[in-house]
Amino acid sequence: MKSYDVIVVGGGMMGTACAYYLTREGLKTAIVERGDIAGGTVSHTDGNIGYSEKKPGVDMLQGYHSLQLYMEMEKEFDYDFEFERDKKGDTTGYIIACESEFEMEEAAKRVEEMRALDLEAHLVDAKEFQELEPLVAKDLPGAMWMPKESTVNPYKVAFGYIYESRKTGLLDVYSRTEVVDILQDPGTKAVQGIVTDKGETLRAPKVVNAAGCWASFIGAMAGLDIPIEPRYGQLLVTEKTGLITQHRGFIEYGYILAKYLENGTYDRGVSDLVEAYNVCFNITTAHTGNTQVGGCRLFRGYSIKSEYKIMKAIAERAIRFFPMLKNVNCIRSFGGLRPFCLDHLPIVSDVEEVPGYYICAGHEGSGIALGPIAGKLISEYATGQELYFPEAAELAWSRFTPEIIEKYRRIEQENTRQLEELERKFEGKN
Repeated sequence: MKSYDVIVVGGGMMGTACAYYLTREGLKTAIVERGDIAGGTVSHTDGNIGYSEKKPGVDMLQGYHSLQLYMEMEKEFDYDFEFERDKKGDTTGYIIACESEFEMEEAAKRVEEMRALDLEAHLVDAKEFQELEPLVAKDLPGAMWMPKESTVNPYKVAFGYIYESRKTGLLDVYSRTEVVDILQDPGTKAVQGIVTDKGETLRAPKVVNAAGCWASFIGAMAGLDIPIEPRYGQLLVTEKTGLITQHRGFIEYGYILAKYLENGTYDRGVSDLVEAYNVCFNITTAHTGNTQVGGCRLFRGYSIKSEYKIMKAIAERAIRFFPMLKNVNCIRSFGGLRPFCLDHLPIVSDVEEVPGYYICAGHEGSGIALGPIAGKLISEYATGQELYFPEAAELAWSRFTPEIIEKYRRIEQENTRQLEELERKFEGKN
């Protein structure tokens, strides 16, 4: 029977980040992953990192602090995780394109909110936008421009965490191993270890639930009702194109509205197809030269099956923003899941009612961006240190009660019902 200081359940972005920061604190750590490292959500996403698409307040601040940690990692890691910089050595930045004057007004407010937090952001007009992105559609009124943001290779970040953690000799990885039970003291409920599907018991006084979309199952093993659900997204991959955007990160402002389910507050002027499948445009070009475009936010349970009509909707939006994509071939499509917490903020903290139990999950589509700060915070909770930034306390599990969870579930059920109704109406017409 092996013993550790901490066992991390999950080998995705959160799990590997937690392991890295925990081992840096000198804690003997094990990762238990039911599949392979980076084989889940990490393998079905892009690598944008930054703060601009997040809500002002703690959400945006965690994006900023995580970006600073990425810059530290870039200097310290021997493992190259492809932190994107231009030929001058500057970060490549992030564009959020506006399609209407209403979106420009909303973007202007958002820029001011970022500046109030001392975060760099600019509102650019149509002429400046064309200078930044020569291939973008000519009729767009402008965009938000964040020059300090960047992109990374998600796989390589996770592998980099493992590589750097193993240098300390404090990390063991159990891949293709599923947790089937969490051991607890019958009286105090304190964590004592885990049991795997291989019949092995691993002892530890601390367990971190970093299971992403499956965090609720690991929570139930300790008697916790964790309000995290899988949220489906889909992406298309093109033939080799070379760079299409001059700055790697690029989304439409409607993406922000859809992310927080505010898209019903005004008419985006999109087609019935795009509206029915809650599609908003994003684009990145990989180091391979292939371009990846997306995406959507829907609830499909745990299915990651690609859907043809969503592919059509994504292609429609892609051509709207970059007309030259009309002549580019799509070579594949893939779906993935995001761990969606019902109040739109991740859970990163200890759990008072279960001593030794920690949660690091619910980052939805921002897991790559927020991995470093989440791992850092968990290491601070586990070692009793002061939190990296004080607002991080707002991410604590203690914000939830059964009544609050039920309230958010009712809200989410209504939002889901509305999205499903749009889809049914579209299907009925076609």
